[in-house]
Amino acid sequence: MKGPYVRFQGTLRNDRGSFPGVFGLANRLAREGKLDAEQYRFWRAGNDWYDANCPNPSDADPLVYDHETHPGAVAWFKASSTEFVTRVDGYLELLAAHGVECRRLESSDPGRIVYEDEYQVVAIPHADHEPSGTAAPTHHDG
Repeated sequence: MKGPYVRFQGTLRNDRGSFPGVFGLANRLAREGKLDAEQYRFWRAGNDWYDANCPNPSDADPLVYDHETHPGAVAWFKASSTEFVTRVDGYLELLAAHGVECRRLESSDPGRIVYEDEYQVVAIPHADHEPSGTAAPTHHDG
């Protein structure tokens, strides 16, 4: 059964013990200067589109991602937000071109929800387990 929440995240934990999301992974490549000119244009335009069309949870609650207030909090799209979910494909292609693995999680229970809007939630994962639902690596042709 597919859940009503979708998250794209890396397969390796970061120094805080969590799995970085697709945007954080892409932003890191850009920050480290690893994107060629075409990839950079895609990344910048994609981020600008999300900034213009998707609410930033931190604007509503500056502490939503604070590691002490909400340890491990991560964002999940609502599966009904299909335009936001399908636009992630370009980011997945960008990451794959750099050998960065990313997987898609689908869950009906992403954790304790600490923020919600019409497109997404931010949730603190339940202790000691992955969110319920399916977890499968994303695969790309070409």
